[in-house]
Amino acid sequence: MSTQYSILCKQEQAHRDAIWSVAWGKNTNDGSETVVSGSLDDLVKVWKWNGENLDLQWTLEGHQLGVVSVDVSHTGNIAASSSLDAHIRLWDLDSGKQMRSIDAGPGHAMPIRSLTFSPDSQLLVTGSDDGYIKIYDVQHASLAGTLSGHGSWVLNVAFSPDDAQFVSSSSDKSVKVWDVASRTCVHTFFDHQEQVWGVQYNRNGSKIVSVGDDQEIHIYDCPI
Repeated sequence: MSTQYSILCKQEQAHRDAIWSVAWGKNTNDGSETVVSGSLDDLVKVWKWNGENLDLQWTLEGHQLGVVSVDVSHTGNIAASSSLDAHIRLWDLDSGKQMRSIDAGPGHAMPIRSLTFSPDSQLLVTGSDDGYIKIYDVQHASLAGTLSGHGSWVLNVAFSPDDAQFVSSSSDKSVKVWDVASRTCVHTFFDHQEQVWGVQYNRNGSKIVSVGDDQEIHIYDCPI
């Protein structure tokens, strides 16, 4: 256990262009840790973390425009990526093969800005510049729901730890809490003065934190 902050590893020239997204996952079967990166070079790369170095395991091709969001399922064996080509791709991290390709164009008319797996890895939620939120069934790669309510770009989405709710933030300056079962918005916070770039739950789902262009950090209390 380290007693001070320090850089452990620097992977130079990891991609050929800017890297806009990254996720860290742990495989529940073998305990291995994986870092997934998405770049404007259209590639998704899968790296194994061995405790000291990042070893490139897979280079995943298929996106036509820059990759802007990636996430790893809580089981650690599936990755999701989205790009400016309005496609979502699901990847098997054990084999390095594409599992599914979802053309979000019929659902999302503009690029997908953010995506996140549910804690049980059964659902994938996406937020887009078209202002809509989509819920996808991971196993069948099918659209399970479309949610509207934001008046501008949806910049970030994040699940609560209990799978029951997720939260979204937007360029419309709001933070919305959504009920997964009913597919409805249960609360909206209008406390930011500018667009809200980031939002997350705490570990037990009792608090939400958001940040925005107004240079403020807001913490909200949530009933659990």
